[in-house]
Amino acid sequence: MIAALIVVALALAALLWWHPWRGASPNGAGPAAGSPHTAGGRRALANMPQPVHVATATSGEMSIVLTALGTVTPLATVTVKTQLSGTLQSVAFREGQLVKAGDVLAQIDPRPYQISLQNAEGALAKDSALLQTARLDLQRYQALLAQDSIARQQVDTQASLVKQYEGQVQSDRANVDTYKLDLTYARITAPVSGRVGLRQVDPGNYVTPSDANGIVVITQLQPISVVFTTSEDNLPAILARMHAGAKLSTTAYDRNNTIVLESGYLETLDNQIDTATGTVKLRAMFANANQMLFPNQFVNARLLIDTLRNAVIVPSSAVLNGANGPFVYVVKADNTVTVRQVKVGPVDAERTSIASGLAVGERVVTDGSDRLREGAKITVAPDAASVMHGASGSHARGASGASAGPAASGAHAHHRRAASGAASDGAQ
Repeated sequence: MIAALIVVALALAALLWWHPWRGASPNGAGPAAGSPHTAGGRRALANMPQPVHVATATSGEMSIVLTALGTVTPLATVTVKTQLSGTLQSVAFREGQLVKAGDVLAQIDPRPYQISLQNAEGALAKDSALLQTARLDLQRYQALLAQDSIARQQVDTQASLVKQYEGQVQSDRANVDTYKLDLTYARITAPVSGRVGLRQVDPGNYVTPSDANGIVVITQLQPISVVFTTSEDNLPAILARMHAGAKLSTTAYDRNNTIVLESGYLETLDNQIDTATGTVKLRAMFANANQMLFPNQFVNARLLIDTLRNAVIVPSSAVLNGANGPFVYVVKADNTVTVRQVKVGPVDAERTSIASGLAVGERVVTDGSDRLREGAKITVAPDAASVMHGASGSHARGASGASAGPAASGAHAHHRRAASGAASDGAQ
């Protein structure tokens, strides 16, 4: 209870000390001259050094990078369909399996086509025999014609019959090849390498070439591409590098633009600009060895166009925007700041290159600039490491003082007991 009363008393004392009437003059004329509520008080606060964080402009390499949202696009997406009608006997793949071109995927019942092949081969044998007989007869007729034993008309008729049989034999051979091809089509194989999707039809179903969904869809994953767009204003720089024979490095990041998924290179760009958006499509190729890129996935593509050497680099937080354009607060030797207009170059996340207006070695304000103006005095705030080190030291000292607390408490208790004894003696 006593502790609560002490806290309330301290709070009331603090309120009385802070309240504006504390600065009033004795005659009630208003705030005292030194009060913060007067114009002079405000000027005094404005002239106080402002704590800020600073950084030194350094020289280094700055990458010229274009960042755009792209879509992972496979080079081949194939819907596997049957090329003949029949019963699906078996499926030789697992859903999600990686297959190579030529691997068997499914089998159509081949028996009807085997029978048709045998029938065509029989017709071919029959017509081949008739052709052989017709050719022998033609040779005999030609010998008799030489002896003037038969009419020329009979020889010509036989020669025409030979031609007829030759055509029939050629047609039979084509039929044989057709049925052989049907038997090949009955064994369905993968046209490209890639990953198979979900099965669209089960064994036992009657399938036809007109089925819209086919049997399965194969998507090529290695290599794979990312298609993204960029403004037509960036085309001159990109084309200049490509015409010089440079392979522009491209990196794919995840949707949050934090995790590197794959590194590749710019393969090509579209042959026309979209007039509605003023952009052009680009395609970057990736080996996708770890299969981190998935078809139709949204990624952030970073295209490295060039690298600036010996660029003046400052933290991006140091560059501010004003009515006259970008500027920085430069720290002078007397710990005052001056406003400096700068020309900003390429920006890379937390780093900004300065094309002109700032020299290497000059210090700029990175935090606390909202309280600054031209010629304002500053004090450089300690960095986080120093603050943590000082806090740990204070904590250690506070802990040492706390450990001495019981002894002090005992001393006070002894003093209270002595005072109580003296009071009782006086009463006697």
